[in-house]
Amino acid sequence: MKQKISAFLHSRYGSDEFSRFLLVIYLAIAVLMLFIQNATLRFVLNGTSLAICIFMFYRMFSGQIAKRAEENRKYLRVRQSVKRKILLQRNQWKYRKTHVYRKCPHCKAHIRLPRRAGAHTCDCPRCKKSFDIQIK
Repeated sequence: MKQKISAFLHSRYGSDEFSRFLLVIYLAIAVLMLFIQNATLRFVLNGTSLAICIFMFYRMFSGQIAKRAEENRKYLRVRQSVKRKILLQRNQWKYRKTHVYRKCPHCKAHIRLPRRAGAHTCDCPRCKKSFDIQIK
């Protein structure tokens, strides 16, 4: 029996970052359901958590490794994008008295500039193009 289970799990995808994220969402919904008294909302949350659990186990036991790896890559790209935006917002707040943040009109990169009033010409470090900015 041990060999059959080992042979079955040998060609399966297993756990990854996206699966762990789904597990955290499942557990968060389960904890939230402890405090919900409304029967309709509990029914919806229960169905949602069940769907997440089924999808998570489907991904873990799937034999389509390339598709699951692509799903994980997409999840990691989205997570990295969200992290970058949160970090940018935190830095904008942290350095709000000494720096200003502007977007490059060409490549849309966020650039941190010293807070000095007046008109300035700025070179974008990403695309190397110059543009004019006005700081108040």
